[in-house]
Amino acid sequence: MKEKNITAEGIIQEALEYNAKLTDSFFPIEIFPDKIKEIITTTNLCLNFPVDYISASLFFAISIGIGNTHVVRVKETWEERCILYIALIGRPGSNKSHPLSFAIQPFFENDTAEAIKFKQLYKKYEELNKILKKTNEEQDIITPQEPIQKKIIVSDITPESLAFIHENNKKSICLYVDELASWFKNFNRYSKGSEEQFWLSRYSGSPIILDRRGAKNTISIQHSFIGVIGTIQQGIIKDLARGDRTQNGFLDRILFVIPNKIKKQYWNKLQLPQHIAPMWNNILSILINLEYATDPNGEIVPIVLSYSTEAEATLIDWQHKNVDLCEFENNETMLGIYKKMETYISRFSLLIQMMRWVCDESDKKQIDQISILKAIELVKYFCNTAQKVQAIILSTSATEELSSIQKVICQNLPNTFTTAEGISIAQTYEMPERTFKEFLKNNVNTIFSKDKHGLYSKIN
Repeated sequence: MKEKNITAEGIIQEALEYNAKLTDSFFPIEIFPDKIKEIITTTNLCLNFPVDYISASLFFAISIGIGNTHVVRVKETWEERCILYIALIGRPGSNKSHPLSFAIQPFFENDTAEAIKFKQLYKKYEELNKILKKTNEEQDIITPQEPIQKKIIVSDITPESLAFIHENNKKSICLYVDELASWFKNFNRYSKGSEEQFWLSRYSGSPIILDRRGAKNTISIQHSFIGVIGTIQQGIIKDLARGDRTQNGFLDRILFVIPNKIKKQYWNKLQLPQHIAPMWNNILSILINLEYATDPNGEIVPIVLSYSTEAEATLIDWQHKNVDLCEFENNETMLGIYKKMETYISRFSLLIQMMRWVCDESDKKQIDQISILKAIELVKYFCNTAQKVQAIILSTSATEELSSIQKVICQNLPNTFTTAEGISIAQTYEMPERTFKEFLKNNVNTIFSKDKHGLYSKIN
């Protein structure tokens, strides 16, 4: 067996070579600049981070870093912000949480630094107030302004409390929920449907206005920016479809991340090269510290990016094909997802352009052809995963309807298999090749997913 080179240079070289293998990964990592691809490949190689999970987590973190500072103009009166709702789906122990923690760690560190700074400023504020109270009240003394604490990351929180935090940081807020199932369960904890409606509105970046007694309790945010990310176990994914979520468009707003297959990996002696975490921290720090203008009301005035002539033509061509796709789609849920992708493709293109800019691979004067083409590849991925989620939701009833021999064959098929492998297993139980192929064909998107020609995966 060839001895692995476990020096930093050796790991980087191996990661670069490994990149060729990762191009076969379900998630299209070619959308990323070279710096971020290096982060993906090395964390996968050294820390066993599944490519789909780390890729989606990094992508999401960049969207939070951008926030309200930049928008893309689709039409004269139509602008999009890169707000994302992402769910990382997998079985228990599939290593979902660690990639997500790695991606948002710079935000935690930023919030910790802000909390320390706030405590110091508040202490000075209280001391100054004590001094002013001892002075002659008749003197014209300016009362010091109370400091505010800025946060990016929030977790288990009510919409009202979230609004107060967002007012102190109008750039962006990240709702990080390690188990998204708890997020859904909390939707009706106070009044039926109100919290779900809140999140339906936040997807569009709509205003938040809360009027309470006293000026200090009045909240006004013209453009909200709250991204949501978390994990959910594949076994309880059916909870997503409960209530009216398949009818009110809530599920259409969620981008699902499901790896093609995850094999339990052996630990190795490879250590993450020392420059990888600082490189990621530097990328996010540039975005966190982006300067922006504000209007007289303290609202952020974003920089507006339009499409280049070539990129706009490509976008319109894609939209025409998407409309044609909708015309032939009979599944109402998938139809809603295809329609929502017309919103997400603009958000993706803005995010990718900014991602390339922060990694010194482009400017940010406009959305160019490269960014829109990469956005189209990402749309394909999320349409595919949406189909997988629908298949998971429908899979239980489909399995119950199988004959006893079909159930046995399903149990003995590996999680991922080729047509030839499936035929071989079926024949051991005396099912003819033609019958197995028909069985396979009839149960794609309910029991099996077709990963590519001749390659299938079991959905559950």
